[in-house]
Amino acid sequence: MRSQRKNNFRGMTLVELLVVFAIVAVLVALLTAGFRKFRAKGDQITCLNNMRQIGVGLQVYADEHNGVYPLTSHTAEQGQSWIYALGEYLSDFENVRICPADPKAKERLAMQGTSYILNSYVFVPMVDAFGEPDGPALNRPAALPQPARTLLMFCCSDDIGVRAGDDHTHSDRWTSWAAVRRDIAPDRHFRKGTDGLNGTSNYLFADGHAENWQAADVKKRIDMGDNIANIPGIHDR
Repeated sequence: MRSQRKNNFRGMTLVELLVVFAIVAVLVALLTAGFRKFRAKGDQITCLNNMRQIGVGLQVYADEHNGVYPLTSHTAEQGQSWIYALGEYLSDFENVRICPADPKAKERLAMQGTSYILNSYVFVPMVDAFGEPDGPALNRPAALPQPARTLLMFCCSDDIGVRAGDDHTHSDRWTSWAAVRRDIAPDRHFRKGTDGLNGTSNYLFADGHAENWQAADVKKRIDMGDNIANIPGIHDR
């Protein structure tokens, strides 16, 4: 008598299929979140390196121009951004002037702008009501008493225009969190939400080093009346 083999194979039930689909969905979500976090970290590091290169460029430019930093559009020729004065000092210039996390990166490239914005306390001369200089010019490394604590440059706000002339802050108006966010993006990296509190940003100092700060920590300082753009040794006298 011929033996018959029993076929033990059976199809998956609907419940089992749903469980498999749920597991796959969870794995895809985890992988996507991991990729986004990895990409965000890469953008933050690239931005930090951009700032360091620009810091070197600013110092070399000053060394070769009687100790003076490049002019902003406030005092330079119309349509000329300070970043273009550094063109010959920066390798891969087109990429260095743009933060990879900047949502307006393409527009800034096209309009000859930059993702980075200079501290007006350093780069924009103070004038009185008659347009005359009000105090010594501070747009030179030698004029900054504490370069390791003096901020030169920030990641610009999404609200800042994309043209070459949109290249400096209005630091004297930074009396509120809203005013700060009109000029800079404290949450440029790892951004969550729209209040500017959940994320980080990079900051360039006059001695050439750059740091990454939590947006929430910056807001605490602003709320306490500590304008981060102030020049130590000048504004605290």
